[in-house]
Amino acid sequence: MSEFNEQDNIIEEETPVLHLELEDGTEQDCAVIALFSVEELNAQEYIALVSVEDLESEDEESALLLYRYNEDSEDPDTFSLDNIETDEEYETVTAVLDEILEDEE
Repeated sequence: MSEFNEQDNIIEEETPVLHLELEDGTEQDCAVIALFSVEELNAQEYIALVSVEDLESEDEESALLLYRYNEDSEDPDTFSLDNIETDEEYETVTAVLDEILEDEE
């Protein structure tokens, strides 16, 4: 996981950034916070993102975006993101992500 340089208020160069097209047709650049697997959910992979705009703002609160991450088995450079459908799935994913982020500190 790449680090956010809070002192200079910039994203480190090695932080991967995804360009998402949202349902309303707008685009949003998002920094990848974590890509992780959740064993309790059949080892499904998930991705945690935060908008670049939120990272660059001085607010300490930023919206975390969570999606299912599905890599194309034939082309590892191709993937899709799917919404998390249920509250139970979301709670399980956030619990695993919280553990990952706590271990990073």
